[in-house]
Amino acid sequence: MEKQPLLNVKNLRTHFHTERGRVTAVDGISFQVDKGEILGVVGESGCGKSVMSQSIMRLFDEKYTAEYEGEIELSGQNMLDLPISQMQKIRGNDISMIFQDPLSSLNPVYTIGDQISESIMLHQNVTKKEAKEKAIDMLRLTGIPAPEKRVNEYPHQLSGGMQQRVMIAMALSCQPKLLIADEPTTALDVTIQSQILDLILELNEKLGMAVIFITHDLGVVSEICSRVMVMYLGQVVEETDVDSLFSKPLHPYTKGLMKSIPQLEGDRSQKLHVIEGTVPSLDNIPKGCRYADRCPFADELCKESAPELRTYDGDKKVRCWHFEKIAQHEEG
Repeated sequence: MEKQPLLNVKNLRTHFHTERGRVTAVDGISFQVDKGEILGVVGESGCGKSVMSQSIMRLFDEKYTAEYEGEIELSGQNMLDLPISQMQKIRGNDISMIFQDPLSSLNPVYTIGDQISESIMLHQNVTKKEAKEKAIDMLRLTGIPAPEKRVNEYPHQLSGGMQQRVMIAMALSCQPKLLIADEPTTALDVTIQSQILDLILELNEKLGMAVIFITHDLGVVSEICSRVMVMYLGQVVEETDVDSLFSKPLHPYTKGLMKSIPQLEGDRSQKLHVIEGTVPSLDNIPKGCRYADRCPFADELCKESAPELRTYDGDKKVRCWHFEKIAQHEEG
């Protein structure tokens, strides 16, 4: 039986109106997320991961700054066709998001309980007392000790790990169908990172919610994701299952990211691999393949003509003119 996607993004483009003109930060992205699935999205800073995720929730100012094209279907309904008033009912209810920096996302003048309760009361027909009780339950679910006490505290009274758990509690308070986690462990120490990842996995299994997990850490991807989408300069350059990504990456950019992972075993005296160059700016996008200037395999075709995203070996996808030849060369 064919799976029915919870989220189906088709040819999404996000344009921004800037002082330097109109730039396209997300350029023709298409992908699906099934119920209960955890999709990883990886790439360097500046590749469009966060813009893509915030575009799904239509968080940018559409009156003056941003413009969307394509389709973003949630349970078969195109959210780009909805008025903002309807989107406000979907945000925090059907789709929730955890941002990178919890302290900047939490209001310093309101208690933790007030901020979680506000989201609950906005989307559910409950009293203030019932909302606070549910806030305490959510804090307990995320592993915060003494939730009856913490619910009356302010963000600055909590550690970074506790703040991130509060953000997760807030995001999950209405039991969303889809959770978007935008590098939720970046600012946390290694021990807290592990706890947060375990928590997301546990809640994914308990609640059956789908997760889009955005990160630059491929080690995290290997732990929690079933499928991975690699982005570069606003486009998808590779999409595959986790096992295939680590055993046989197809795109030269993915190969570079894989080589950049620090090795815990073997000869640790070798220098860490570095991808030469930087991600180009949005107002200076290369004519052909967007990765050509940094790619060791690029030729004139790559620099003059942009490759399409092609399906390969079943359901794998890659955007490269020479991926088959590169793979044969490396195997040889």
